[in-house]
Amino acid sequence: MFGKLMHLTFDAVLISAFLAGVKRSTGLTPSLSKISNKDLRHLLSSYLEMGEYAFDFAVVFLGRSDSFERKR
Repeated sequence: MFGKLMHLTFDAVLISAFLAGVKRSTGLTPSLSKISNKDLRHLLSSYLEMGEYAFDFAVVFLGRSDSFERKR
């Protein structure tokens, strides 16, 4: 039961980080203004912010690694 919950949590964070990467590279983001329920809109906004945090963490973590280099 706990393993399944951890798996689903990891998948949710991975999807949210993917959406953060899409936002950073293309500017595309889900249209939360079309959601009429204020509580659900706030929940999804927090979910997307968690993905931004996870994406930033991954960039910093990989940026400090010797196995990766920045190419601009």
